[in-house]
Amino acid sequence: QVSVLYFARSAELAGLRSETLSVPRHITALQLWEEIVKAHPRLAVIRDQVIFAVRQEYVHLGDQLLVLQPGDEVAIIPPISGG
Repeated sequence: QVSVLYFARSAELAGLRSETLSVPRHITALQLWEEIVKAHPRLAVIRDQVIFAVRQEYVHLGDQLLVLQPGDEVAIIPPISGG
């Protein structure tokens, strides 16, 4: 189980700020995104704009393998505009 944190637009689309999800321990970043979208289909619209932070390190959606530990934090970070 990992803690998933939603920020900005991802929180709006998911309808919550955080939750705990059960996912495989060995999973690619893209597979992890697909698991999250299964739980919150509305997130699919930001797929090309989102990056993860896993254990506070940025990870782009792709084929890189993540080895998750129970209780790891996965942050969903959509683009943030500022000025």
